[in-house]
Amino acid sequence: MKILFVCHGNICRSPMAEFVMKELLRRAGIEDVVVASAAMHTDAIGSDIHHGTRGKLRAEGIPFAPRAAWLLTAAKAREYDLLVGMDAYNKADLLRLVYPDDRAKVHLLLDFAGKSRDIADPWYTGNFDETYADVLEGCTALLEKIRNGAVR
Repeated sequence: MKILFVCHGNICRSPMAEFVMKELLRRAGIEDVVVASAAMHTDAIGSDIHHGTRGKLRAEGIPFAPRAAWLLTAAKAREYDLLVGMDAYNKADLLRLVYPDDRAKVHLLLDFAGKSRDIADPWYTGNFDETYADVLEGCTALLEKIRNGAVR
């Protein structure tokens, strides 16, 4: 399985979700899931993870590595089994971007936790704790669905 998390610029929420999910999978002993993240807009292309996200990941003991934000294309989206946005704008952008037969792969992260709401962007709110709590909740629920075979 290949999971791609997306957000506006790929420097705050989606890389946070990428590294949280990788760590949850590692702790669960699941090795056959590939996880990455990408941007829906060009604002921060080439930039590393936002310092606030890095700080929160460090504080929570989540390992991460330097990376460069990259822009998702429809062709690249086709390579993934799940395309997971952080908010309604990301989802709308994904649905416009992907090929029609890939639209069923598009989800919001908190949908996996049974919550129909956005994950706030800490670029604007400055609240990396709240964003982390939501990302952890969504990724934990997604992990359970993977374990139970509810997502493929």
